[in-house]
Amino acid sequence: MASNKPAPEAPSAYELDDRGAFAGPGYAGGDAEFDGDGPWEEWDPTEGSVRPVRGKHRVAKQRGGGLARGGTVLGVGVIAAVGAGGMASAEDRPPVPISMPDVGGMVHDLTDSLPDAASLPGVGALISDSGDHSATSADSATSAAAPSAADESGPLSRSTAHSDASGSGDGAGEALRSRILQQADAQQGAAEEEAREAAEGTAVKQAAVEAAAAQKTAEQAETAKKAAEQEAKRKAEEAARQKAEAARLAELAKSFLAPVSSYTLTASFGQAGDRWAADHTGQDFAAPTGTPVKAVHSGTITQAGWAGSYGYRIVLTLDDGTELWFCHLSSMVKTSGKVSTGDVIGRVGATGNVTGPHLHLEVRPDAGSPIDPMPWLRDHGVNV
Repeated sequence: MASNKPAPEAPSAYELDDRGAFAGPGYAGGDAEFDGDGPWEEWDPTEGSVRPVRGKHRVAKQRGGGLARGGTVLGVGVIAAVGAGGMASAEDRPPVPISMPDVGGMVHDLTDSLPDAASLPGVGALISDSGDHSATSADSATSAAAPSAADESGPLSRSTAHSDASGSGDGAGEALRSRILQQADAQQGAAEEEAREAAEGTAVKQAAVEAAAAQKTAEQAETAKKAAEQEAKRKAEEAARQKAEAARLAELAKSFLAPVSSYTLTASFGQAGDRWAADHTGQDFAAPTGTPVKAVHSGTITQAGWAGSYGYRIVLTLDDGTELWFCHLSSMVKTSGKVSTGDVIGRVGATGNVTGPHLHLEVRPDAGSPIDPMPWLRDHGVNV
């Protein structure tokens, strides 16, 4: 078995071209082209660590000190298959060709296909206030994945990139902090607005209650005022009525008077007695025989003469149809015709069913049944 050749050194990230592909001798786009095929030699990748493996493995011959794209992956694949502790064996296994994709090109293509950070949900809002941060972050990512030829200066460039990334992170953090503060301010403003609206609503309700109470008080005052006005009006009307009634009675007093000037009231209306068949039907005015009997009101004498138990009687009919009976007369002065108030029509006597001289007066409205003469006389202004 031939001895193993030392593994070629893998290119660093600083040997990538502008597209992110490997650059240098032995690679596509380098100083020399690698045809991907060539003579194979025996090579034991586990020599010195595991027992010898029967069989052969062929690896591509490399030219110009470069590394084929699939060379490193081949060794890694074989080592993974065999195992560091000898758990598996690669005996009698055919060669396993494994190729590795162009990492640099994939990074470049992936960077081009990534969306803008500002368009990502939940992220764009955090950096919306600082549009330059997203561009800086995207440029930093692109620079980290595929450094350009100008970045081959070494650690200083990487430090600068790290500082840019840190600055971008600080900018994003500051944007997030600003966003949180804005949200807190908005929430506080909304709470204050809600409290103000609630206070205004309470004030409006209180004002409405007070207005309703004031309206109710005003209505009660208006009702009391109207009641007082109505009471005053009623009292005024009552006073006016009483005044008019007094005037009427005064006027009637001029046209109505008592039948005799001097008298004593004896038997009254409705009183029972053994001198008449039923209750008393009039009012008796006791007076000496021959006392003048006067016409209570103007009217017409419709009857005059003897009337049995009534003795001598004169019937005076008033203009409204009321009949006044003057009974137990000793003599009759007028027996017919019209008479005026105060005219003497007869004299007091004791004729008929009597025990002594007196005037028996009856009042019969509309020539009907008798009524109590005393209220009738008072209603017509006669004070008896």
